[in-house]
Amino acid sequence: MWAVALATLLLFKSSLDPERVRWDSDRLHELGALVDVWARWDSDWYLRIAESGYSWPSSTPAFFPLYPLLVGALGRLLLGHYVLAGVLVSLATGAAAFVLLYRLSLPRLGAAGARRTALYLALFPTSLFLGAVYSESLFLLLALASFLLAERGRFATAGAAAGLALLTRPAGIALVPAVALFAWRAQDRRRAFAGVALAPLLFCLYPLALWLWLGKPLAFLDAQEVVWRRRISPAGPLGGLWDAVGRGAFLDLAFTLALVALSVVAWRRFGAPYGAYALTSLALPLSAPSDKLALLSMTRFGLVVFPAVMALAAAGARRWVHVAIVIVFAAWLGVLVVKWALWQWVA
Repeated sequence: MWAVALATLLLFKSSLDPERVRWDSDRLHELGALVDVWARWDSDWYLRIAESGYSWPSSTPAFFPLYPLLVGALGRLLLGHYVLAGVLVSLATGAAAFVLLYRLSLPRLGAAGARRTALYLALFPTSLFLGAVYSESLFLLLALASFLLAERGRFATAGAAAGLALLTRPAGIALVPAVALFAWRAQDRRRAFAGVALAPLLFCLYPLALWLWLGKPLAFLDAQEVVWRRRISPAGPLGGLWDAVGRGAFLDLAFTLALVALSVVAWRRFGAPYGAYALTSLALPLSAPSDKLALLSMTRFGLVVFPAVMALAAAGARRWVHVAIVIVFAAWLGVLVVKWALWQWVA
């Protein structure tokens, strides 16, 4: 994947249309194409925060703090090479996420099914973001950690992992009901729910920091509405689906509906916590559609809905289904890697 992106960039670099290169900046270009190819679009916001923190008015509060905090710390150790730091953080947390996904899948799908789960995640159409200067790898690692810890009855650390996920992406809120369902089954419910409560308590550090830094504790909500023009639909998740139909975004709509179907399968096969996390993860962006683009970034948001990937791996036990999934995913991923390298919008 790295070789395809780099080769595409070097081959077509001279023909890039400068007017199509948006959100670009000098901070995305520090070590040459070998590393810089993984810094695009929202990477600029993460790197800006890593270097100099939050500001207002700007889009920076929409990007939650844990990932840029890690990138900023490592970037300073690397003498100001923040793009390299972002790639290293993403690759390290992504590798750890694959290990946890295998461990989570193994008792439910067996060794062959766990390997398929890891393979399908690696070939997921937007898996390129697991190595890019984006927060997907870190979030996925923390989401998987919270599930593994909750299943083992370690609710304090599970709540802490969910809280750190909340400090990484807004989708972290989908982990709270899932971990709470695990806590409901615990013998000592009071102690279990006390552990789950760590998640929202940890998240409160972010609005507190924004209040101290900017004087606007809810700036992360304002940035979503002002910049991406996301507004809560009175129809809930149906609002995003209806918006996609009205704008003719049928490919993204089909992808989203497939994720919903797989999430339902995950609920029935793996249990309510898995289904609750998956469906809530999809319902959140669907309930706040963007005026800019139908189902904005839904293909990227689906990358961290790991129960759906596990459900797909269960279906892949049939050889012809497995072959079809690998072919479709690999081809789609190849197209998106080329588009990414050429500064075309992916997700």
